[in-house]
Amino acid sequence: MPLIQLVIILVVVGVILWVINSYIPMQSTIKKILNAVVIIAVIIWLLSVFGLIGDISAIRIGK
Repeated sequence: MPLIQLVIILVVVGVILWVINSYIPMQSTIKKILNAVVIIAVIIWLLSVFGLIGDISAIRIGK
């Protein structure tokens, strides 16, 4: 994946998260949970993109 595409995706995710945090009324605890989930998902995706973990689709939860 080209570096510019990676940066564009990160900027888009950041802007979407900022819009949700700024303009959608939610309790602060729900915002914190949403932010944590998005950050964890982005970190896992970045690790996959850079090849530090295997294919994300191969990860299974449950049976």
